[in-house]
Amino acid sequence: QVRLVESGGGSVQAGGSLRLSCALSGDTYSNYQIGWFRQAPGKEREAVVVIGRFGTTTYAESVKGRFTISVDSTKNTLYLQMNSLKPEDSAMYYCAASSSLIPRESVLDQHWYNFWGQGTQVTVSS
Repeated sequence: QVRLVESGGGSVQAGGSLRLSCALSGDTYSNYQIGWFRQAPGKEREAVVVIGRFGTTTYAESVKGRFTISVDSTKNTLYLQMNSLKPEDSAMYYCAASSSLIPRESVLDQHWYNFWGQGTQVTVSS
């Protein structure tokens, strides 16, 4: 059974940086489409960035140029480097994996992702 465990969340002032980690166990990342999603209070969960089996990345417009996804295959760990953080980035951040072959136009659709971590909270103050 695939298990995802996030870490690295915290509180930071606007303009600051955080790096989130997601450790995958029970399989290897190369078998999944994986990514980061977030959910702020009272809002729908939304995609932040995903990375495909061959390394193709897709970012949400709101984080392009500020966030960077990466994978360390030796550690089976996914990272999200978040720079120039804004108060509107405050949310619970989730790591997710999909065992499906997702159509290119749907890679940011959370409904395709069938494995989820428990989340890590990010709070950005102004």
